[in-house]
Amino acid sequence: MQHCPSIDRSRAGENVCYDGENVIGALAAEDRSDLEHRAQDRSDLQLPGQQGIFHLQLAVGRQIEKMAVTFTGKLCFSEAASPLSHKPLPSLPKSFQFSKVSFAPSAKSTTKIWQDRNGACKARSYFRPSLQMSVSVDTEEVVSDTLFADYKATSAFLFPGQGAQALGMGKEAFSLPAATALFEKAKEILGYDLLEICIEGPKEKLDSTVISQPAIYVASLAAVELLRNREGGQAVIDSIDVTCGLSLGEYTALAFAGAFSFEDGLKLVKLRGEAMQAAADATPSAMTSVIGLNADKVQELCDVANQEVSEEERVQIANFLCPGNYAVSGGVKGVQVVEEKAKSFKARMTVRLAVAGAFHTRFMSPAVSKLEAALAKTQISTPRIPVISNVDAQPHSSPQVIKDILAKQVTSPVQWETTLKTLFGKGLKSSYELGPGKDLHER
Repeated sequence: MQHCPSIDRSRAGENVCYDGENVIGALAAEDRSDLEHRAQDRSDLQLPGQQGIFHLQLAVGRQIEKMAVTFTGKLCFSEAASPLSHKPLPSLPKSFQFSKVSFAPSAKSTTKIWQDRNGACKARSYFRPSLQMSVSVDTEEVVSDTLFADYKATSAFLFPGQGAQALGMGKEAFSLPAATALFEKAKEILGYDLLEICIEGPKEKLDSTVISQPAIYVASLAAVELLRNREGGQAVIDSIDVTCGLSLGEYTALAFAGAFSFEDGLKLVKLRGEAMQAAADATPSAMTSVIGLNADKVQELCDVANQEVSEEERVQIANFLCPGNYAVSGGVKGVQVVEEKAKSFKARMTVRLAVAGAFHTRFMSPAVSKLEAALAKTQISTPRIPVISNVDAQPHSSPQVIKDILAKQVTSPVQWETTLKTLFGKGLKSSYELGPGKDLHER
């Protein structure tokens, strides 16, 4: 019998550990930790021989899409132990990580029965103790983030963000089963009748961050179904080769582009609204729109205001909407100073926004970790068409980068102005805005 090649006699009594050393060469150095795990010594494992280090030998083949595979390996610790063996794995991508490991002792026995010279019946059992190891391996395709680097834009869907909600939105859903079905799914996920609140209110409830964000997400995707049902609507949908959304609307755009399911998107939006509301409740803050100034002048206005308030009250541009319309977020006192000094900078007006707090600034930092945790558990795929990010006005194809971008989005300024300029530079000829309070229109 061949000895187990990775037994290290000098380390007897240490915890059993295993890693993917045989495939680490295909991974970045920082990924090694994802493949190394330790299992505590088990007092109920009565194995002959010595404990030691052993290595998983994994087959790595062509890249595949996300999947989960399970294999079982058996390692004997006796002198006559055979090498670690495992069931052949399906082809794995170049990166993966162990998600679940369990150890269980087992013993195969063989009983030999015979008669001795005196005719008496004799029996002897032979035991071969071994350690059964089950490992679940989550695999994720390695996707380049540059698949959309040279994208062209012809027709776009634009999805609105918080603030677009209005009482009565969603009424059209009653006329189409496909749209009604979205609100029914939302009722199951959210635990309340979203369509009833959209139609009947009260307005204060609909305007709350925890309600308005799911409401706009669902109503916007219901608008897609309503368009699909119109004459020529499917042809319009098929012609869309790029999409984007303002803040919350980025989630809607990703769902439309197939990056995640309607259900998973709604769960993320629900958590996002709750996390942002909690962050706003923790520290008083506000937002105001400054109308009639260019971005440089608004930045100057913010700089002057910040000189008159404490660091905790400082403000920044949080939303670059379009030339002459920029939203400023920050502490309540800082926002008040911006509003007071805007006229002296020749601003046409300021409009205090009816939102819970200073979105897209550091004030939303407490929401980031909650979003990161939820995004880590969400299956995200490469979108079928480019989805332009609010953070950097670029499309992303890597699921992991998309997750990172969505987590950063709540504390990063919305680059909507740059997004639209980029789309026009890419050749955009028509766009359709889908969402509550708006008729579908081409512009």
